[in-house]
Amino acid sequence: MSATLYLLSTLGGYVLTSALLLKCPGLLHRPKRQRFRCRHISHRGGAGENLENTMAAFHHAVNIGTDMLELDCHLTKDEQVVVSHDENLKRSTGVDVNISDLKYSELPPYLCKLDVTFQKECHCEGKDNRIPLLKEVFEAFPQTPVNIDIKVNNNVLIKKVSELVSQYKREHLTVWGNVNYEVVSKCLKENADIPIIFCLQRVLLLLGLFYTGLLPFIPFKEEFLEIPMPSIILKLKEPQKMTRSQKFIIWLADTLLMRKALFDHLTARGIQVYIWVLNEEQEYKRAFDLGATGVMTDYPTKLKEFLHNYPA
Repeated sequence: MSATLYLLSTLGGYVLTSALLLKCPGLLHRPKRQRFRCRHISHRGGAGENLENTMAAFHHAVNIGTDMLELDCHLTKDEQVVVSHDENLKRSTGVDVNISDLKYSELPPYLCKLDVTFQKECHCEGKDNRIPLLKEVFEAFPQTPVNIDIKVNNNVLIKKVSELVSQYKREHLTVWGNVNYEVVSKCLKENADIPIIFCLQRVLLLLGLFYTGLLPFIPFKEEFLEIPMPSIILKLKEPQKMTRSQKFIIWLADTLLMRKALFDHLTARGIQVYIWVLNEEQEYKRAFDLGATGVMTDYPTKLKEFLHNYPA
């Protein structure tokens, strides 16, 4: 009987302590120093209003007041860091070739019309169809935070991006990473002064810690949690073509991931929470109501209008 009481009292103490520290993480952790704070993030520069990852898209987003540009990087054959989502250019240029197989001067232009990946049956047209260099973005927007997705596990790419960030003195205005654990680890090792995101493996760990009550006790080196809103998948696919099990998995992932208590805890620890890629007002509202600090969108004008009416 005494052993049972001891076990129950220990478990009760753990639960109470975990709940207290979940609400008040400052009792155990010093909040991370935030060098910038973003609510409005333009995905690929705003792929629904200009051709993705082009200078025209970046200029448009900055001109309307975006807080951050999100973009993707690859390395050419002559080791130039270019801004492109895909390694293979078939989707975006119509030419079935890899960026790494061409010199920068040989890269084909983007098609004049591209589908908007996260908005079903929508496309965007534009005249600026040149694949830009990362250094052009840094030169054009010296005061704008940039979120860099390192698209491939390439040591030279990571080193080159780090050198560019250092050259333009942008460690305080840049965040980088990838869903891949090894890529993020290499980024941190290459330049610890540039903030990193949680990779997929670490997101799963984060959830495990949250649901077991261990989260408040564990320190993190990451400064940004960037996650999708799983429910948007239902919008992108034909509902009648999805099986019950697929719908259940999406519902479960959404239920487990979209947790206000989790987001509030991370925010109190100085870790920013960005939700992607949201393109409708009801999605924006849900994300911010849940405590997200920022939203990535393909439609920067639409998000700006929403934020104008949404209290900070």
